[in-house]
Amino acid sequence: MVVHVSEKDPRLEVDNITYPGETGEIMAHFAKPKGDEKYPGVIIIHENRGLNPHTEEVARRVALKGFLAIAPNALSPVGGTPEDSDEARTLMGGLDGADTVSNFVAAAIYLKTHPRSTGKVGVTGFCWGGGMTNQVAVNSSDVQAAVPFYGRQPAVEDVPKIKASILAQYAGDDERINAGIPGYEAALKESGVEYEVHMYEGARHAFFNDTSERYHEEAAKLAWKRTIAFFNTKLK
Repeated sequence: MVVHVSEKDPRLEVDNITYPGETGEIMAHFAKPKGDEKYPGVIIIHENRGLNPHTEEVARRVALKGFLAIAPNALSPVGGTPEDSDEARTLMGGLDGADTVSNFVAAAIYLKTHPRSTGKVGVTGFCWGGGMTNQVAVNSSDVQAAVPFYGRQPAVEDVPKIKASILAQYAGDDERINAGIPGYEAALKESGVEYEVHMYEGARHAFFNDTSERYHEEAAKLAWKRTIAFFNTKLK
């Protein structure tokens, strides 16, 4: 059973903010533990239907584990995420790829320089956001740890640019995405990037999303436990 974290959880400070990105002000959901202590930051990147309540709630779960958590809205340049998820998916397909990567890289800078930050930053994302997590790892030297969930792998020639440690999580039943694993793993090895790969047999693409019919409770729980342990090790 998933323990959901409310926007009104008394242990957290939760707000909808903007930060400066490549295309202008980027909207984001932001959550941090209450009090004056400093924490590492984690970027949470949504699926291909824009920033929705599920991803915002995942950010709050991350914050409860002792992180500054930011969930940027990739659709900020077109006014934000519409309520209709099909419309959101169409809009996502029209985004400029390079600008979108830059907007998420800017989130790493925002977290690194936040007054409540220790200066260390991680990133995680799901489906489309898993692919974007890999792109942030390639394009940002401010990120120390990246956890892509069933994400499209970066181009092999870009892998040597990665400075972060990688924890790649994949679904056993996800042929299209999994076809890219051998090349990615070989490039990570060759480049000397610290990495782990975990495969969740019996789970399908999007298994972490508890609002989806593809939700796989056992895989999601284990993947979450590994994600938080990884961030604790690499960022704290």
